[in-house]
Amino acid sequence: MVAQEEVKDVFVLIGASGDLARRKVYPSLFSLYKKQLLPKNLAIVGYARADLTLSQLKKRCMIELNPEEENIYDAFWSINYFLKGSYESEEDYQYLNYFIYKTVSKSTNRLFYLALPPTLFEPVTSNIKRYCLPKTKGWTKVVVEKPFGKDSESAAKLTKHLSLLFKEEEIYRMDHYLGKEMVENLLYLRFGNRIFGPTWNRDNIASIFISFKEPFGTQGRGGYFDEFGIIRDVMQNHLLQILCLVAMEKPCSTAADDIRDEKVKVLKCMQELTLDNVVLGQYEGDPEGEGEAKDGYLDDPTVPAGSVTPTYALAVAHINNERWDGVPFILRCGKALNERKAEVRIQYRDVAGDVFLGQSKRNELVIRVQPGEAIYCKVMTKTPGMSFGLEETELDLTYGDRYKGAKLPDAYERLILDVFCGSQMHFVRSDELAEAWRIFTPLLHKIEKEKPKPIPYKYGSRGPAEADAKLAENNFKYYGSYKWTKPSSL
Repeated sequence: MVAQEEVKDVFVLIGASGDLARRKVYPSLFSLYKKQLLPKNLAIVGYARADLTLSQLKKRCMIELNPEEENIYDAFWSINYFLKGSYESEEDYQYLNYFIYKTVSKSTNRLFYLALPPTLFEPVTSNIKRYCLPKTKGWTKVVVEKPFGKDSESAAKLTKHLSLLFKEEEIYRMDHYLGKEMVENLLYLRFGNRIFGPTWNRDNIASIFISFKEPFGTQGRGGYFDEFGIIRDVMQNHLLQILCLVAMEKPCSTAADDIRDEKVKVLKCMQELTLDNVVLGQYEGDPEGEGEAKDGYLDDPTVPAGSVTPTYALAVAHINNERWDGVPFILRCGKALNERKAEVRIQYRDVAGDVFLGQSKRNELVIRVQPGEAIYCKVMTKTPGMSFGLEETELDLTYGDRYKGAKLPDAYERLILDVFCGSQMHFVRSDELAEAWRIFTPLLHKIEKEKPKPIPYKYGSRGPAEADAKLAENNFKYYGSYKWTKPSSL
């Protein structure tokens, strides 16, 4: 353990025994520790209802080690503590504060990370404010994970609650997608290159397609998923955040609030989504599939019988400003699809005055978020040799090839470091959250009230055929002819 008089910063992980803490938070903290990026003389205090010892918690954490890292791993856990306590008991928070003050540090900055369901945010933050703030002039920061409410009303209630306890600069609303390498790279790609700026507008771009696909179903967690659905789980947060970064104007600086100001302007220019511009689907089992693929969403015993919760959604949004007037922004997310992929496809308009007798296909700029981070541009070139034909190829920046050996940090690792550094660039501000819910709440309430039956699609497919029709209606052309070829080794 670090000597008490040396500790200056305390990271308090509320919900330390939960799935998120074990899979993401502790591994990210260890990775930062290993790289010597955590503050010196940091102490980490885990707090949870589970009856565990620190040694048991250490064994449960999902951290992969190389043999040479075992000593570092032991050193990391030497700065950790674990305390059992209720999430709602005032007495337990009083003891948590006493424990930190007496055992860990008397003079400290405190970072509280809530790896908890949103139903616990209010009682936990109230008790933190009442009993656990540092007695001296140290700073306090509070990290809360999405979902931030279920609609405009619940989000406003949570925002008001947090604002009465903490200043906006002390609140970090974490959407981990904002910490992904290629999502962050959108700013650099757009505003650090002359080549893209002149064509990044409605005069040149036909449509923008932002897609998130998972090749697996609910995996026995359908009860939790059914409470929120795919729109709340992915589209209203992850995909909308990417949309803002694609569509925003150049900020006057890279300061957090300058960037977030521009994102809010984008959201204010968007109309509420309507059911007419949405396709909803729900996966069913594939009789010829293997394992989980044989089962549909309704076969999950944790899913309520007859549920009409969508596991697939495609929505068409528009931004009513000079740059994007008339350009459809198509958001698509779904479970039990044919592949794992998250990407942005910026599809350009057809070449005017086609002299190639219809052989030419549209250019696309593709930013692949996961897996295999990449930026590539689909272009038309002459077929090699004596032919006069055209074929699709790519200008390719695949990170695994260009930056061999480089290990990209996990999104949680990057964002936790941002919290320590006091950078809120990649965190959601309260007015941004309010605008995001304004866009989606009427649609979500209409779905919940009218309960439209989602279109069934087979496990492992591309999704409902009606979604492809909606893409075509909104000026996105899918050719199905492009084949990526791995470059030859030099």
